Amino acid sequence: MGASQGATSELLFSERAPAGQAEGLLVLHHGRGSDENELLRAAEVLDPHHRLHVISPRGPLAPEGMSGRHWYLVERPGHPDPATFAGSYAALGDLLEEQWQLTGVGPERTILGGFSMGAVMSYTLGLGSGRPRPAGILAFSGFLPEIEGWQADFEGRSGLPVFIAHGRRDPLIEVAHAHEVRDRLDARGLQVSYHESEASHRIDPRELVAAAEWVCEALSR
Repeated sequence: MGASQGATSELLFSERAPAGQAEGLLVLHHGRGSDENELLRAAEVLDPHHRLHVISPRGPLAPEGMSGRHWYLVERPGHPDPATFAGSYAALGDLLEEQWQLTGVGPERTILGGFSMGAVMSYTLGLGSGRPRPAGILAFSGFLPEIEGWQADFEGRSGLPVFIAHGRRDPLIEVAHAHEVRDRLDARGLQVSYHESEASHRIDPRELVAAAEWVCEALSR
């Protein structure tokens, strides 16, 4: 089945319906300067048999002088602008609530994934205080931010599957950020599957194959 467009009151998104009854929900957040179509091709690798309902939202920001869509403005490396982050965080939370109701698939069957800035949104939605525990978090080339108004809550998240993939040659988000997240989540008892390659700031196709296996395992729990 092909992709289609949808919208909530705040966010547009692309979606790919499952071949039958959805066995889970896969939410893919694009990177900085891209759009909602960026990761739908990746969904064909992550879920080749179309077992999952896939949605890919569009970032609400289009900053002047910058290309594509954004989830937040960058205050300084590793520190999203609190106001723009808060707006996207709230809008994505509303979108998830709507999708859980429409699809009948709850947070416990939902994988939150993304690349770069989209990985940051996946971490924060999956680990934020007051947020429901998802089935897993899939993070390509991201980091766990330090930001006013948001904090991680690890209560009840022991054993939560997290897939981290990062390139050692990434010039925009250094691989040290991935090491920090891996070590922090390990220390909190989350189940981290860590993958590192020679890639730059991009998704290594070989890591997508590993991620597809991880998605099946995360949803089989």
